[in-house]
Amino acid sequence: MASALLTTSTIPFLKPSRTLLFQIPPSTTPFAGAPFPGEGAAAPLRHEPPPRRKTASLPRNLSPIRSLAAEKRGDAAQPVRIVAVVGEGSLSPLKDTPWEEVMRHTADRLKWVDEGFEMLVFTDNSVLSDGVDHENLRKELSHSNMLVDVAVNNQEAVEWLRENSENIPNIICFESSPALVNKLGGSCIQLSRKQNFFTKLAEIAKPSNRKESSEVVKAVSDAWERHNSDDIRFCLLVIINSYIKPVPILKNLRAKGLSTINCMLKNCRSQLLNCLFDPNCRKALQCLNSCSPTDQVCNYRCIASYESPNLEAFSFCVLQKHNCLELDAEIPSKPYVAPLSIFRGEILSHEIAEDLFIGWLGNFEWSWRVIAGQNPAYDQFPCQYQLFYRGKAKGSFCYEPVFQVRTLDEKLVWRRRKYRVRRASVPGTFYFSVLDNGVVSKEFWTIVDVSDDLTWGLFHYSGAAQAAGLSYTGAVLVSPDGMYPPDSESQRVASALEKSSIKSWELHTVDNCSCINPPLGIPEGSRLHCKIETGRERWSLRNTDESVV
Repeated sequence: MASALLTTSTIPFLKPSRTLLFQIPPSTTPFAGAPFPGEGAAAPLRHEPPPRRKTASLPRNLSPIRSLAAEKRGDAAQPVRIVAVVGEGSLSPLKDTPWEEVMRHTADRLKWVDEGFEMLVFTDNSVLSDGVDHENLRKELSHSNMLVDVAVNNQEAVEWLRENSENIPNIICFESSPALVNKLGGSCIQLSRKQNFFTKLAEIAKPSNRKESSEVVKAVSDAWERHNSDDIRFCLLVIINSYIKPVPILKNLRAKGLSTINCMLKNCRSQLLNCLFDPNCRKALQCLNSCSPTDQVCNYRCIASYESPNLEAFSFCVLQKHNCLELDAEIPSKPYVAPLSIFRGEILSHEIAEDLFIGWLGNFEWSWRVIAGQNPAYDQFPCQYQLFYRGKAKGSFCYEPVFQVRTLDEKLVWRRRKYRVRRASVPGTFYFSVLDNGVVSKEFWTIVDVSDDLTWGLFHYSGAAQAAGLSYTGAVLVSPDGMYPPDSESQRVASALEKSSIKSWELHTVDNCSCINPPLGIPEGSRLHCKIETGRERWSLRNTDESVV
């Protein structure tokens, strides 16, 4: 797939004319994976992700502001209660999905991070009614840590919310009436009509927290404007972490200052000098520094545009080998997705599962093409081909994604990565590993479903780049030609997405046009299917522009 991977880049940033700053989002390519013996500490080999793990796809350069309340309580188990009020019938930019549905799904996703994060969603009709919803809303507001108003513009609802949220310390308003009050950490923020809450907040935050507030505000503002489910959840997590209680998966948001620089100079001096004297490597670091820490696409475009051996060597030394940033991350345990159990009437075995990954390779020059994916960090990459094959050595299995990246000078360039793959304990689940731009990524993949005629498949993944402190989840929908399955399969596809806790409106469609001369091919002596016969399958490639057959 354009795979299951990370969120941002894996490269430390160099701030020209200042000290060395490391904002590292990890090996953020659309493709990274998980190591094998000899590649670093591997996660325990079991098909269920281990008990309490960190979650998904969150950046790491923000400076969390610890609220006084959180410091005083210091109770890691304390619940966080959030109320979200959305405009009745209001539509989000996420494929015009109602905001109510988006926020309810966000509430579910918050629990993947911490079961104690409770968000209840109401519409502004609850404000206007005299029924049970109205009383429930009033009750919840009386003991909430945070109120989130989304697309609330009804004046009667606005006035009622102002009167009934005075004691809530954190109130954030998106796309709502400017008459609504906004607060962070108990401090009211005065807004003018023309200014967005987050852009204005940075200017008038309390002096003692000015710098920290600016970083939080910038991160939340940037993330919200990207309009995807991962970033909507991230907005709430940043505010929880900054003003309510620490969020463990955000603990590594900032480098360790002098200890980072000392480690780098002591252990990676030659790699640093080589990078600084290499124009491409130096440009990559400067480019990364110009990106928002939470903008995964920007970060990876910098790497793809200036990719070089010196950049990889620098990243490997600082992050992977010596862990100068003292970061850590684990594969998320939630959501747990059960694998396909039966294929063509036969109980799924490890061999059949591998054959399903190999897919159409042999008939075509690729196994699968990615139609769409849930993780926005990867799915913006055009022309994603998947190559799965058995290696020469007994038991070896490989995955090579081939994809395009649009560079900063608007050129489309091909990139290719190579993962090693091994079976997990349950058929249909696998461990993936890749060294990508100097950082090892580990992933856990699940074959969620594949149609009997191989017209489509859904693969789910969760992973972590430990040295870069990043974890993530996602899924890819695939077919032989990169086009959506026929309508007759829509119900089964919807069921597979539901099984993966993914909504159809979360999928990002891959641009599969202009895929000219992809660098395909597999090593000589590689082996393909051992159980499934695909030669009899008849498939006429639908027109996907200049697709290569």
